[in-house]
This record gives sequence, C-alpha cells and structure tokens, in this order.
Amino acid sequence: MTTIPQTILRSLVYILLEADMDSVYSMVSAVLLMVGLYGIFRKCGLKPWHALIPCVQELKMGEAAGRADEGRVAAVMRAVSTVLIILDAVLELTPFYSEDIDILIGVASVLASLVSMVYLVRVYLGLIEVFGLRRRWVILWFLVDWFPALLWGWLKKYQPLWSAAEIKSDAANFFSNSRAAVLDQGLTVNLEERTATEFFKKKYLLRDIHMYIQPGHMVLLLGGSGAGKTTFLNAVNGYEPAKAEVVMNGRNMYKNYKDMQYDIGFVPQLDLMRGSDSVYRTLMDAAALRLPMEFSKEQRQARVEEVMDIFGLTPVKSNLVVKLSGGQRKRLSIAMEFISNPTLFILDEPDSGLDGVMARELFEQLRKIADQGKIIIVITHTPDRVIDLFDDVIVLAKDAKRTGRLAYYGPISEARTFFGKDRMEEIVKSINRTEEGGEGRADEFILKYAEVQHGRSA
Repeated sequence: MTTIPQTILRSLVYILLEADMDSVYSMVSAVLLMVGLYGIFRKCGLKPWHALIPCVQELKMGEAAGRADEGRVAAVMRAVSTVLIILDAVLELTPFYSEDIDILIGVASVLASLVSMVYLVRVYLGLIEVFGLRRRWVILWFLVDWFPALLWGWLKKYQPLWSAAEIKSDAANFFSNSRAAVLDQGLTVNLEERTATEFFKKKYLLRDIHMYIQPGHMVLLLGGSGAGKTTFLNAVNGYEPAKAEVVMNGRNMYKNYKDMQYDIGFVPQLDLMRGSDSVYRTLMDAAALRLPMEFSKEQRQARVEEVMDIFGLTPVKSNLVVKLSGGQRKRLSIAMEFISNPTLFILDEPDSGLDGVMARELFEQLRKIADQGKIIIVITHTPDRVIDLFDDVIVLAKDAKRTGRLAYYGPISEARTFFGKDRMEEIVKSINRTEEGGEGRADEFILKYAEVQHGRSA
C-alpha cells in the first residue's frame, strides 16, 4: 500500500522529470528561499511558517527589515503580477481572448514585477542593516535571493541586531512635540528631522532633537557608534542643513550662514595642516581665510600672536608642523579655528591619541575659552577623565528604527540620576545594543526623555 508521503514524493519526481530545466531551477529556488526565510523570520521573532506563503513572504520580510511599507508594496505587486498571469491563462481558453489583450496583460504583469523588485531591493537593504552587514550583500540578494537567505537564516554567525518587535517599539514612534525656547543669547536647536535618500526612499538619520545651550557652557556629546553625533554637529554648524531651526544669539544660522560661518569653529578629528609649514605660517594662512577682508596685515599678525599665546604655541612658532608633538598639533588645529574668535566651538575627539596629562591640559584650555562666554561642544570617547570640566551632556542613541534620537540633555549631575550611572562611559554602555557589548536600553531612555520634554511643554 502506498503511503501519502510516498505519493507526494512520486508526484514531485514526476513533475521534475517532466519539467524543463528553467522550471526545475525556479521551483528549487522558491523552496530554498522559503527555507532560508523560515530561519530569518525565526531569528527576527516572527512566525517562521509565514515564509511558506507566497506574497506573505515579502510582507514579513518588510517587517523583519524595518521596512513594513516597502514590504507591503512588494507583496501587493507580486500578487497583482500573479493574478494577471492567471487571468491571461484563463482568458486564453475563452472567446474573449485576443493578441491585444495578451500584450496588455503581459505589459501590466511586467510592470508590477518591476515595481515589486524595486521595493524588494529596499527591503533587502533594510535586512542588511538589521544584520549589521555590508551593503554589497544587496547584489547577492538581487541575483540569487535564496543563497543569502539560507546563510542568514541558518548559520549562527549571522544574527539580527534588532528584532521585529523592537522595530515596532513605542520609543521609535513617540515624539515629544516640544520646542526649545529661542532666546537672544546662546544656542537654540530645534531639529525636527535630518534625512537622506536611499533608493528613492527617505531614511531618517536624526529626529526630534530640541535644546537650548547657555553661553559659557561646555557641553559633552555622547552616543554609541552610529547614533548620529557627527551628523548632529554638521546640522548644527550648517555644513549639512537639516529640517531644523538653529539660532545663535538671536540669528538664524541657516538663513544667515554666509555671515555667520566664521562665528562657528569646527575642529575635526583629523587635522588638515601642511607639515612643511611653520606654526606661525599655518596660523597666518588661517587668519587670511577666516578674518574679515578689512583686517590689515598688522591686525592679522596681532591676532595670530594673541592666539599663539592663548594656546601655548609661542615657544614653537618657528617649528615646522611635522616636528610638533601630538599635543602641540592638537592645540595648533584648535588655534586655527579660534583665529576668528567664534562664539560656538565644536570639537570632534580633540584628545584622540593624547595621554591623560596632555588631554587634561587641552580640556582645561577649552574650559577657559568657555568661561569667556563661548559655547563649546565636544565629542570624546574618554569623557570621565575630564568630566569635571563640563557643564552639560547631550546623549544621542539609536532607536529601534536606527534613527538618532535625544536620550538626554542637561546637567552632568542630573544625567547620573537619570541613567542611574556614575560614569559617562557607563551611560554609553547602557544605551548601546547588547550585540555591541551594551545593555540595550536605548529605547527606554529615549522614551523616558521624550516624555520629560513632553511634560515640560504641556
């Protein structure tokens, strides 16, 4: 007596023997894709059996990738294409069938398939982000989707950084709807969003960041890798404008950028200095670029002498840049930006490569500059050795949709209470994901601070 499994197996063998090679490859590829997606859905916290249902595959892939809208479009377009193919086959058996109808249905089916593929590419890119891999994987997904699906679904080395449940979390969808007050003095940032376009799709890099920084305050900027610290600074200094209002001392930064650009000093992590120039020549060149045209040569020289004295560079004014120590190069890099006497001073890891003593001296100098009524914002990966010199801290974190959000802004002492941590490095660890060696509490603190802001504005 033949059992049901034997009957199914014989039927499959018969189909494979009767089908041409293209059909065989298509069927095998579809089965392998189902198997791969089964594993991926399981890892992402979705029901794995959804991988076995055509069209639902795309829908659930979108949820796993944090691209639910794209997955929905891809699923609908695949369903439309399938229905059109079936309709064409049915009409072929009726008197209503004609060559024109065949062409019309064929064109519509191809268009639906193309739209589905475009949106699937967006879903693939989302999955790549979720698994923390390089974007070039999209080529493999596009050409042979079953192969990466099998690898990611069943090899232990491929694990998602976010689950589908986290992507739908409240923190990712809760916004404070608050705005910082715009005052005549100090820096006000009301950043609604900073986006980028990826495959014709808007991607959020930063959202819902509002703050007011008082003159004379030295502010620490904290955040894990990819939280958007540099993107935030570029939005504040006007280098990469966002959908935001940035006002410094009562003037809108974006509307008056040409007039205000030298009122902002930005010191990047890597300095851009010619090693063959002397310290004095380097600062004179900076003065020529950053000081107003009406400044005479004597006035520029006087400003250079003043800045060299402030940063302790007078004894090495004749030395070549290439001969300077690490600490001296850092001070020279800062001095170049300080030539124009900026109101806002932004520094990206100014202590990189410096030992504790040199770093301390550098930050003490920055503290003195802040005490002159300047606003200083600093990124540093070793904040605790100089934390006593800061007034406030900005903490950025990635929400479940991988968007940079404000997890806290305020005094250092209150930050310790807010996060329940004594050290700044422990705060960063608390918001980093578990896969990054952290506690994975970013959404918790983003939501907590958004509610605080919402309460203040109510």
